[in-house]
Amino acid sequence: MKSVAVLYGGISAEREVSLASGRQVIVALESAGYAVRPVEVGPDITRTIAALDPRPDAVFNALHGRFGEDGSIQGVLDWLGIPYTHSGVRASALAMDKAAAKAVFAAAGLPVARGGVVDIAALEHADPMPLPYVVKPVNEGSSVGVEILREGGNRRAAVATGWRFGPVAMVEEYIPGRELTVGVMGDQALTVTEIDPTVGFYDYEAKYADGGSRHLIPAPVHPMIFARAKDVALAAHRALGCRGASRADFRYDDTAGEPGRLVLLEINTQPGLTPTSLLPEQAAHCGVDFPALCAWMVEHAACRA
Repeated sequence: MKSVAVLYGGISAEREVSLASGRQVIVALESAGYAVRPVEVGPDITRTIAALDPRPDAVFNALHGRFGEDGSIQGVLDWLGIPYTHSGVRASALAMDKAAAKAVFAAAGLPVARGGVVDIAALEHADPMPLPYVVKPVNEGSSVGVEILREGGNRRAAVATGWRFGPVAMVEEYIPGRELTVGVMGDQALTVTEIDPTVGFYDYEAKYADGGSRHLIPAPVHPMIFARAKDVALAAHRALGCRGASRADFRYDDTAGEPGRLVLLEINTQPGLTPTSLLPEQAAHCGVDFPALCAWMVEHAACRA
């Protein structure tokens, strides 16, 4: 029986999401016939390394956010020579750094939003681009810290002074319209989901709270956009050098009519695996249930050592 250590928890702002993902994965892998070793990760990396002795056949990386999907734990596992799920060091680091990922996407000819990185101190005093625009951390996930600044608002200075995500921020044009996402498994884009938040935009609460959003699968969008979203998701996965499963997030502006404008926002190299998560839902839509999805990830585990 193949032994699998599941890393979950971590020390990022997404710890609670990771704990939820890890619990789901543990149950799924046990039902799929693996010998599972849960490893709840905390601030002491030496304890995590010690928990991997004896060495498992593979590590299922269910960590989210900084130190879990930014290449940090991937480098540790490469050093130890233990195969692990999801992407390697380089792809993980690139995807987590929104500015670096955006540069790769633009170089590959993929559609990205206008904008760039600004000093948060400068944001306090002036708008860096015409309103409305989006302010978000360069190195966070799950919409942590995302703010939308609109015409007639007076929140810019408050956002800047309350910023807790480092000295810089990503600032991008606000794309009106709809939220789309596409999961990728290996060399196959799964399908397109439209995400309809019940209140506001697709923020942390909408992603993880019961009833926070509706998922329309397959997305009711123009066929040209449906096919284009799948093509761009797979191209972005390849451009970053991702491995295993990933998920691409898009904005789709059809406010002036179809087919409209499709914009790639980011790639998630560690897609959520909670009860409300999108990748498992898309896999199930394509005939792959949750235990089979987790088993597929384990069987495609690898390391760069």
